[in-house]
Amino acid sequence: MNINAIDLNLLRLFDMVWRYRHVSEAAQRLGLSQPAASQGLARLRRLLGDALFERSSTGVRPTPLAERLAPKVQAALAMLEQALNDSAVFDPRQSQRCWRLHLSDIGEARFLPDLVRRLALEGSGMQLEAQPLPHKQIGAALQAGQLDLAIGFLPEVTDTLQQPLLRDRYVVLLRKGHEVAQRWRTNPSPGVLSQLEFAAVRTHSDTLRILERMHWQQRLRLTVSHFLSLPGIVGSSDLAVLMPRNFARGFVASQTLEILEPDLPWLDFTVSMHWSRRFDQEPGLQWLRAEVVKLFCTFPTESPSP
Repeated sequence: MNINAIDLNLLRLFDMVWRYRHVSEAAQRLGLSQPAASQGLARLRRLLGDALFERSSTGVRPTPLAERLAPKVQAALAMLEQALNDSAVFDPRQSQRCWRLHLSDIGEARFLPDLVRRLALEGSGMQLEAQPLPHKQIGAALQAGQLDLAIGFLPEVTDTLQQPLLRDRYVVLLRKGHEVAQRWRTNPSPGVLSQLEFAAVRTHSDTLRILERMHWQQRLRLTVSHFLSLPGIVGSSDLAVLMPRNFARGFVASQTLEILEPDLPWLDFTVSMHWSRRFDQEPGLQWLRAEVVKLFCTFPTESPSP
């Protein structure tokens, strides 16, 4: 096929439909009407001789050809966007950009409100969209431009540029006045903590690994999907949970919970910001990274130097 037959806008439409698996969602994000998006997709189907997307119960699903084309189209669009922006100056006051971030449930609760406020002060037209992904998909999503940044403790994410933002450690959060907490104050040893019964979050595998390494996995009594449900459960039961200290501190103010900080291996970790080498020099992303660094400098924990 001759490249002259392809309208760049059709590739942008293809990319949006592939990302969101819905034609109307793609149309809305591109500022198109539903009929215009459908007509553009039909034109692209004729040019490529493939259906590209088939109807599903939730929208559309890509054909095998669309799956093969998607990363190449995204890479081409990203390279073109970067080339056009190389000499541009990013003005947050004029930007209508939607920033897409990977954050865990803890990250959304702890960091996203402050980031929303910071961006609102700089430019009211910008948007934020949290897109949590399985860790093994984050690198490819950054490379393809599906994500702008990924923030968290992400040791599995490789082949990205990264910057440490925050040193933290896992602590034990439990009900204030818990019998084990009272014994801990007179005998702060791992043997005392081994008498606890634990709750954990299945998506935060690091805490599960710590329980396994301490041979406490047999003490696991509850597994949930999100950390945010656990403080209420812990406050009304004898269960304990391993939780990042920076996050756990926010619950201690309620006077119903307390923190134990055991001196154990594997508890320390670093929250980092990851981004793609492909977009390293893009002015808008440079600005966003600087804003994230400023935000993390306000948190009351030791932050590594850039």
